[in-house]
Amino acid sequence: MGMTVPLHSLDEERSLFGPRETNARAIRNAYDVTMTVRKGRVVIEGDEEDVSDAVRVIRQLLERLRTSGELPAEALKDLLQAGHGVGAAELKAEEAAGGLWLPPGMSVRSKGQEQYVRCMQRETATFSIGPAGTGKTFLAAAVALTALRRGYFRKLVLVRPAVEAGERLGFLPGDLVAKVNPYLRPLYDALGAHLEPGRLQHFIETDVIEIAPLAYMRGRTLDNAFIILDEAQNTTPSQMKMFLTRMGHKSKVVVTGDATQTDLDPGVTSGLIAAEKLLRNVSGIGVVRLDRKDIVRHPLVQKIVNAYENDERVREREERARGEETRGRR
Repeated sequence: MGMTVPLHSLDEERSLFGPRETNARAIRNAYDVTMTVRKGRVVIEGDEEDVSDAVRVIRQLLERLRTSGELPAEALKDLLQAGHGVGAAELKAEEAAGGLWLPPGMSVRSKGQEQYVRCMQRETATFSIGPAGTGKTFLAAAVALTALRRGYFRKLVLVRPAVEAGERLGFLPGDLVAKVNPYLRPLYDALGAHLEPGRLQHFIETDVIEIAPLAYMRGRTLDNAFIILDEAQNTTPSQMKMFLTRMGHKSKVVVTGDATQTDLDPGVTSGLIAAEKLLRNVSGIGVVRLDRKDIVRHPLVQKIVNAYENDERVREREERARGEETRGRR
């Protein structure tokens, strides 16, 4: 049996294998496996149980390295003494969190959020639709970074459409990068909640994390990547199709958006709404709808959402009543 774990860089390979490959030899001897590097991936081969244990050790080491930027000399020794790849503390923490892919100390705050996280872990593609404040982007970033640190993916790609919310790009100062940066700022904020500023900048500079406008995705294929499309209600159906078909081998996609807050021109169909209807029964795709009960921002946010939703229902009833009255006159 063989399994692979992606690496982010040559420096990461050197840190993982240790001076003169001392870590690599210890893992090979502990689990009777072969361990080599091919095309930026650690390849582990041997009996099924031994390979699984060795892979868990390697992922734990990479998670520590990617979290702190260094790998203490005693890290591997502690993991091997704990037995079968997962340290006792890590195992207890994961069991306490229900096995969710979340950073240490973080937990979900509603049933809808738990369903969302589990869907991201289980499905190849997940659509998360709900109002502001439900944690759509925040949780996607948390799950993606956890999976990245554990070695499930080589790269994290965050994408947003640069659609003017009542403004025009042409009137903003600066070059193209300066013009689109305000649209990408929420993605930086979501990552910054889970990473130290220095670590975030390091990941961006080494291309482990990429944050880009949706238009930059055209023509690309993203392998071994966790890909998040934020504010997807502002895509057209053709843009959504373009984005979803960027997914390469061993990749995962999460699409988030609020169907009630589109900034598209009147009459333009939202790619998020169209994709939900078209793909909701496709195997490998999960759809999670969050609602006002899942809002975790300031309590006032939930009251604001409630007020707008109530106003919308009143308007819909009034329009139906006017329509019935018009038909009655005919």
